[in-house]
Amino acid sequence: MFEEINRRCFFSAKAMTRSRIYKLLLAGFVITIVCASTVGIRGQSADPTSEPGAAGEAYPNMPPIAPIGVRIGKYLDVPSSSQGPPIDPAKGYRVQDLGSGLYMITDNAIQSMFLVYDRGVVVIDAPQNLAVYIPKAIAELTNNPITHLIYSHSHADHIGGAKALGGHPIIIAHEETLRLLKRDADPNRPLPTLTFSDKYTLRVGKQVLELSYHGNAHEPGNIFIYAPAQRVLMVVDIVFPGWMPWRRFALAQDIPGYFAQVEEIRKMDWDTFVGGHVARTGTHADVEVQAEFNRDVKQAAATALATTKPGEGLNPLDKNNPWAFFDHYIDRVAAQCVNTLTPKWSTKLGGFDVYVWDQCYSMEQTLRIE
Repeated sequence: MFEEINRRCFFSAKAMTRSRIYKLLLAGFVITIVCASTVGIRGQSADPTSEPGAAGEAYPNMPPIAPIGVRIGKYLDVPSSSQGPPIDPAKGYRVQDLGSGLYMITDNAIQSMFLVYDRGVVVIDAPQNLAVYIPKAIAELTNNPITHLIYSHSHADHIGGAKALGGHPIIIAHEETLRLLKRDADPNRPLPTLTFSDKYTLRVGKQVLELSYHGNAHEPGNIFIYAPAQRVLMVVDIVFPGWMPWRRFALAQDIPGYFAQVEEIRKMDWDTFVGGHVARTGTHADVEVQAEFNRDVKQAAATALATTKPGEGLNPLDKNNPWAFFDHYIDRVAAQCVNTLTPKWSTKLGGFDVYVWDQCYSMEQTLRIE
């Protein structure tokens, strides 16, 4: 039994304190993690004469939120404010009417939209997990064919089902998305047939979609899609209504640019927001919450960087190892950042405990070197 506990508790990234039981007294429930006596923070040996790489004591003031790589019994409950309408298990998806022929389709993890006009349908993104459902959802509302497909950006989780839709729609995307898709050469993501550099307005029948590019944040080519008649704005992988952003700010390639786009979305005039992920559409209040979290994590990381002394507590035998020196410093900065954010945010954002360490590591890095 203890061998199994030891195997499950040990991990190659950051581990819990040896011989301790961590009780996560958050959101009204307790998670208990029991680790065998040899398990501790990676590579930090309490005894300089011990075997190299042996686990030692944890860093001081370790957060109750499990570090990256720790296997726990249960994550924090998702706040009710983060949840959306349930999915019918028999269908596997739900369709939300956004008004005047515009619809969102989702499995409550990823989202797409489609716009019905007099002679056809415009699909905005074809996620891998929704490709089988999109034609069924459209068929519930119209017999019109798919005439256009808009790519929000190049990532396969959002457009990897494009080929599976069939037919020969006009595929519209930013020119950077075309460049990336040529590089990737994925047959499941057909190349765009119409590209633009700054702005493009699609008019089909009486329907209008305004496409615009606001620079690199999540990745080059990620566009804003606005339906003026419906007052719906879709920007994928930037704002996650009710949720912690995906790890490392949704893998943003330019974190300052990512923060700037959240602010830009916050100031724009729209009624309904579609973020491409999780369970529901968003409101201006949701964007305000994410902007506030962005400000808090930036301040928490900046304070941790300024108040954490590099090399303090490092094994003297590692003083000539610059990788170990900085890893030791960065780990302690991230831990302080997580401790700062947890009291306020752990019950406000779905998945806070899942990705808060990722966000703190990412924020530390961008403030320190960018």
